[in-house]
Amino acid sequence: MSIQDGQGKGTLDVAHYFDDEGIPAKIPYGGTSSRNPLAFKYYDENQIVRGKSMREWLRFSVCYWHTMRGVGLDPFGGGTISRPWEDGTDGLENAKRRLRVAFEFMKRLGVPFWTFHDRDIAPEGATLAESGKLLDAVVDLAVELQSSTGISCLWGTANLFSTRRYMNGASTNPDAHVFAYAAAQVKKVMEVTHRLGGQNLVFWGGREGYQSLLNTDVRQELDHMAAFFRMVVAYKAKIGATYQLLLEPKPKEPTAHQYDYDAQTVICFLKTYGLDKDFKINIEPNHTTLAGHCAEHDVVMASKFGMLGSIDANTGVAHLGWDTDCFMADPQQTTLIMKTVLEQGGIAPGGLNFDAKVRRESTALEDMFIAHIQGMDAFAKGLVGAAALLEEGLLPRMVAARYASYAEGFGKRLAEGQASLEECEAFVAEHGEPRQVSGSQEKFQSIFNTYA
Repeated sequence: MSIQDGQGKGTLDVAHYFDDEGIPAKIPYGGTSSRNPLAFKYYDENQIVRGKSMREWLRFSVCYWHTMRGVGLDPFGGGTISRPWEDGTDGLENAKRRLRVAFEFMKRLGVPFWTFHDRDIAPEGATLAESGKLLDAVVDLAVELQSSTGISCLWGTANLFSTRRYMNGASTNPDAHVFAYAAAQVKKVMEVTHRLGGQNLVFWGGREGYQSLLNTDVRQELDHMAAFFRMVVAYKAKIGATYQLLLEPKPKEPTAHQYDYDAQTVICFLKTYGLDKDFKINIEPNHTTLAGHCAEHDVVMASKFGMLGSIDANTGVAHLGWDTDCFMADPQQTTLIMKTVLEQGGIAPGGLNFDAKVRRESTALEDMFIAHIQGMDAFAKGLVGAAALLEEGLLPRMVAARYASYAEGFGKRLAEGQASLEECEAFVAEHGEPRQVSGSQEKFQSIFNTYA
């Protein structure tokens, strides 16, 4: 199967962009002894772990925005990355060619899913209607490419943050006209994601927050955001879509404060407004660290409350205070994340979406592949380690032992909410001062290190 490029006269096979750089037609599994950077060391998609293949557990996805649209911009300099398929325009033909190249890339990498923003894959028109027609034209091609490659849409989302239209927010904008425009844009994204068979629909509120409280009515903005999401729920039912709706937390950047601060904040918002049965959470670990938590914190927290829907598989640079979107390579982080995924029985219909980018200095085409390969290997290694940890059961038994006093007797009554303050007072009067018990953090870490 070849993916065709409609550039110029006739058709050109976009495979040549990668063939010319020596990229294999399919990235092979080389095993842990391999030193080939264009081969997997740990990710064997058919390896069975706890009754399912690695491919089923990990559900890898390539994000379109960083992988296909990233050019190496940063706040201090322009782009450094040039791709041979780009013609320098924001036109429809360039968008279609780029999409064909994306599917060729994903086919060679061997991932089952992809994700997109509407404005990643299609140019924005002069009007809302024109933007919709341009998006439809690209989605027509995406449907064909999905069919010919077997690659599916993990999720779609609307870019409600890049243009100046949304400088004061989208659903939280103080101007009702902007709110309506954002809602209309989301309506279209819901339709095309449904058409693509997308398994989820994501909302990241990059501008849904404030820069200053002096000019902001926070309660009104949160009420408006909830009203916006109720319209989404209603339209999802109207068009017969079955995808899972997801909110993605981030504490700040570009706003000084974002309303979807972290997993617990999002859970509180959803429960406050009665949306917790309709939405789950898409966790991005780099966002979690910006909120002052360890990378895996929000994954665990969302899962414990039955709200973990999907994971944007990235991390940040610990000593930097901004969103660096690095590929996760630390096996300790991936083992903890995959332990959570295994404990909840899987991540479907979500997945591990590589919302990550090559560094500004990594300009070669092979860097695109190597970055994803090392990210996929890191999670495969984490999956195997987490499976062994759970199967052997030592660490889970140690955790259970720490809370054993709540498993029976008076402690069980406390846990079940059956005891009173007076009973607690009587219990202490009878049993006196509690004994000091070590938390044994170093012991837990030492044992965990044997799996990670």
